[in-house]
Amino acid sequence: MPSPTGSVVALSSASATAFSFGIVYLGYWGVHEPAPWRFTDVLVVLFALGGFACLGLVPWTATRPVETETSDAGIRVARRLFLGGVSAIWLAVALSVVK
Repeated sequence: MPSPTGSVVALSSASATAFSFGIVYLGYWGVHEPAPWRFTDVLVVLFALGGFACLGLVPWTATRPVETETSDAGIRVARRLFLGGVSAIWLAVALSVVK
């Protein structure tokens, strides 16, 4: 079953928006502060980088060629990457607030 019209555009713009929110939060959080890093700081950065990698791959995965015109395999993988990326960013934010 083909995906609805506009799915690729919606996923790509949503991933770009989530990516930019994550970058802004990391800048606000203080990645560049001179204080020594603790273990939780490293975890926050690792979760954030994993989320950024997933969100950055969403447009590439959603627009890759598929076997048939009606196949939505690329969109399904892109949706999972988007969910994983947003979840990792939120986990990084929550971990940075709780620490």
